Amino acid sequence: MNKYIAGILCGIIAGVIDVTPMLLMKLPWTANLSAFLMWVVIGFLIVTSALKINGVLKGLLISFCVLLPSLVIIGAQNPIDLIPVIIMTLILGSLLGFFVEMIKE
Repeated sequence: MNKYIAGILCGIIAGVIDVTPMLLMKLPWTANLSAFLMWVVIGFLIVTSALKINGVLKGLLISFCVLLPSLVIIGAQNPIDLIPVIIMTLILGSLLGFFVEMIKE
């Protein structure tokens, strides 16, 4: 399988995992779509990144870099909402980095 397709597919899976609880909380579609697309982009960026670091660390670094602008907006509106966002990013970012690096090799 093409490594770019694999990264995007892993990102889609991470996006579905992240958006599922958001759907249950009945968050706006813009928030759901934004979160889903963020993970698709992160999957692609992990695959294309030339960083020579562990896949888990690469996934965390890229995930938080992509999330940073949204963290500012979320934190300004309701800082308590940052807790689940950061936890999901820690979990999904590290797993995505691990699986994308495993598939890529």
